[in-house]
Formats: sequence, structure tokens, C-alpha cells
Amino acid sequence: MIESISKNIFLFASQNKTLNRAARRWGLKFGAAQVVAGESIESAMETVRSLNEKGLVCTVDHLGEFVSSREEAAESTQYCIDTLEAIARFGVNSNLSLKLTQLGLDIDYQFCLDNMRKILDTAQKHNNFVRIDMEDYAHCQITLDLLRELRKEYDQVGTVIQAYLHRALQDVKDLRGVPLRLVKGAYKESPEVAYQDKAKVDENYLEIIKEHLTSGSYTAIASHDHNIIAKVKAFAEEKQIPRDRFEFQMLYGFRNELQLQLAQEGYTMRVYVPYGNDWFGYFMRRMAERPQNVTFALKGFFSK
Repeated sequence: MIESISKNIFLFASQNKTLNRAARRWGLKFGAAQVVAGESIESAMETVRSLNEKGLVCTVDHLGEFVSSREEAAESTQYCIDTLEAIARFGVNSNLSLKLTQLGLDIDYQFCLDNMRKILDTAQKHNNFVRIDMEDYAHCQITLDLLRELRKEYDQVGTVIQAYLHRALQDVKDLRGVPLRLVKGAYKESPEVAYQDKAKVDENYLEIIKEHLTSGSYTAIASHDHNIIAKVKAFAEEKQIPRDRFEFQMLYGFRNELQLQLAQEGYTMRVYVPYGNDWFGYFMRRMAERPQNVTFALKGFFSK
């Protein structure tokens, strides 16, 4: 019960615009600096370079929430383009992750689509890959619609499917051949659209992982759960799925030892590296996911 209340508080805070604006003035405090790689592109690139040197590959995300104007969306689009250019200029091994609402999806569909084309043209120029992060359920179908439109023109784009959604398995089947990041899900959704029981979410998560792996599609398994990871490793070995057809992904700042262990075992281990001053919503969702993260954050705050 306490855990549920705590989760709801953090999820509410993640969507609060007033708190988000205040957090920009605070800077990377309250432990956020442990999970956000600075506020500038340069700081993100240095973090990626350090992770690469340890045998880890990355995906970089310029954080953004609550974009409500074309000017903000255009600025976010340019940040994505600049990040791809910086990845090439610094010579680091990293993809790009982004959110469509940051690029104007809630303002105008065609405007957002045009912004994505600009970003993907840059990614194509540098032979890089762009991942469209999945947001809340209200944006699920329109995100997949836009992805299908982009896939007619570009190969180097994929998205994320969230296992707690009832529709997840069918979406994975419909997206056969598309590179997917598979996650459990981090937003508060109603029982009408999402499983509420952790055991059911875990069961569905393993099912969609197996479905995508056996379809021959490239699969990113994004989890910090060592039990899930162990089951995926055993399944891939049993089905003789080559290691170059899947990868593990974890968030920057979490389970660092396990990340290094997987890389040393010969698996592709990709670290999700967020940066930017609009970090509050991202940080609150990480606090909501696991009670242990609150202790982690407080330790980071009081150690400063």
C-alpha cells in the first residue's frame, strides 16, 4: 500500500508543470546528477566516451517535457540534430532516443512528422539509428502511426513497446521486422488498458520478448531485472539466437556492475544516457519505478 502511494506521488509530480519549471532553476540536485549526464551535449558526449571505454554502447536522449509551442518543438528538433552531429564529431558509439511530444506531436501531426524527417536525414547521413520512445497510452497509437509512415522512407528508426499494456503482444506481432526496445512500462495507466499486477506484467514482458526474438527481428531488452535477463539469456541459447540479433539496455546510473558483467560476457549492453536541464519528469518516473531508487537519490543528495 505504501509503495503504491509513493509511486502515485512520484508519477503525479512527473507531470506537474510547476514543479518541472522549478526543477530547471534548481539544476541537477536531489540525486539527479547520478542518473542524468549533465545539461550540455558536450557533457553527454564525455559520459558516452567514458562508457564506451568500458565496453558499453549508448543511446543519448535530450530530455524534454511539456512542449507547447512550435518554437520549443523546433528547438528540440535542432537539439536532436546537433546531438547526432556531436556523436559523429566525437566519434563515440551511440544512437539517439527521442520523444515525439518534444517534437510537436501534440501541436500538429504533420509538423512533428516533418521534424522527424529532418532528424532522420541527419541520422542517415551519419549511418546512425534513432529510437522513438513510447510515452503514455494516449500517445501510443499515434506514435505507431507516425512510425509506420517514417518506415516507408527510413530503415534506421524504431520504437518502444511497453509490456504492461494489454495491446503489447499484438503490437509486437504487427511490428515484425522493426527494431524494438521492449520495456515493462513507466506511466500510470488505467486497468482498462494496462495490467496492474507485477507478476502479469513480467509474464507478458517475457512473452513479447520471445515473440520478437523468434521472429528474427532485432530486439533490445531494456530491464534491470536480473531474473528477466537470466531467462532471456537461457532462451536465446536454447533457440540458438545469435547475440548480434539482440542487446540488453539499462539506464545510466543504475546497476553499473551488471552492465559491465553483461558486456564482459560478450553481450551488447547499451546504456540509455539522458542529458539536459528538463530532467525532472524523467527523474520522478525513475523514482516511481522502484522504491529502492528513492534511497539511491537521497544518498546522492546528502553526499554533495
